[in-house]
Amino acid sequence: MNNPILQLDYEPAFQSLGTDFYSVVEAASFPQHILRWRNDDILRQIGLTDVKDEDMIEAFGHFRTDRPLLAMAYHGYQFGVYNPQLGDGRGFLYGQVRGKDGNLYDFGTKGSGNTPYSRTADGRLTLKGGVREIIAAESLHRFGVKTSRCLSMIETGEELWRGDEPSPTRSCVMVRFSLSHIRFGTFERLSYLKRPDLIKQLLDHVIHYYYPHLEDKNDRYILFYQELVERVATLCAHWMTSGFCHAVLNTDNMSITGESFDYGPYAFIPSYEPRFTAAYFDYNGRYAYANQPNACYWNLEMLQVPLAELIDRSAMEEALQMFKDYYISAYERRMEQRLGLIDLTNEELERLIRTTIQLLYATQWGYNEFFAELKDNFKPTWQEDANNILPERKQELSEQSLSLFLQWQEVYHSCLQRLEYTDVIDRLRLWNPSKVPIRPEIERIWTAITEENDWQPFYQLVKEIQA
Repeated sequence: MNNPILQLDYEPAFQSLGTDFYSVVEAASFPQHILRWRNDDILRQIGLTDVKDEDMIEAFGHFRTDRPLLAMAYHGYQFGVYNPQLGDGRGFLYGQVRGKDGNLYDFGTKGSGNTPYSRTADGRLTLKGGVREIIAAESLHRFGVKTSRCLSMIETGEELWRGDEPSPTRSCVMVRFSLSHIRFGTFERLSYLKRPDLIKQLLDHVIHYYYPHLEDKNDRYILFYQELVERVATLCAHWMTSGFCHAVLNTDNMSITGESFDYGPYAFIPSYEPRFTAAYFDYNGRYAYANQPNACYWNLEMLQVPLAELIDRSAMEEALQMFKDYYISAYERRMEQRLGLIDLTNEELERLIRTTIQLLYATQWGYNEFFAELKDNFKPTWQEDANNILPERKQELSEQSLSLFLQWQEVYHSCLQRLEYTDVIDRLRLWNPSKVPIRPEIERIWTAITEENDWQPFYQLVKEIQA
């Protein structure tokens, strides 16, 4: 075999847990294989530099392998209601490999066919769903959010029927690259089955592979939960500062590594609106933009039920009380970075963030466009006089909004005083992408694909996102 993907040193880490945790499945056969996306950045992370398109199709379209393909079993709370009929219904774990950084990573598929957990679904993924996940993952990665990414997307030539897309619609199979596909719901299933022995086996596995610095600690179980609380709080803060609304924060969509993944009806907020809801079926706004911290907190609280087989419940409750502090710290730090600043006092930073959010809410300026505008227009004269900061913006403001803007100018000007110009502009460039796609832009590139099979707008959008 000359295919470098097939020659990787795969580790049977999850497989070693045994069939209580998964079902062995076969991949679907597809009528066509057109490689629409490959992520060479990820290939470099696993030490591959000479991979042909044909290699990608062989590995991730035909799924040539001697290893078993594993559909992972899990349950989960969906919009607050426990659902025991979940699991990988249209995907499987293709393999696990070490990155150049020494971490273990998953190749997980989406749209690769039916499994025992598919129920009445067809096990497929729409092409639009694949396109949208690539855009979400690359956007969040550019923001510095810990996220899964798409390694490949292959159009498969089948017609699919969906209630939320014009049908028939095109199909694809995607491979996701992430630290782990083990979910909160993986533990919840074992609690539902009343298998504390398997909960211990899984937690030992998670600590060994994803929290190895805790493995030799006598109190490693509670230390794991404490660290997971911090990871999830930080992740959520980074979503919020990026203006990202995940939309479906069920426990089966929460990774045990604190990594963001599984992007369905997500959206980046067009302007600052706490009640913004990305999923049309989220009728009560459970996962609205501003509710995401509460949703993550609740999911961590539900995870205590299976973990209570191994960890004192009161100790977990005490650890969870740190969520708010972790979240605020991460939120403030990232907002400080997005504003190009560093080493502000707590009072300065809180005041600046408060006035910035008040301004964005009152004016309904584009949320991420505002930060990009700071980056694109920042000048040394901003540090000389507050009136030099985005002066053209004044012309479009109402009297009330103008008062807020003048206040924000003064606060931001004050925060700039102690800093070097080059340091500010470097931070503004690092933390503020020039392109953060909102729904109309994604629909525009999808229209080009559906009407003319023109992929150039998609590739151009991703290039702009990554810049």
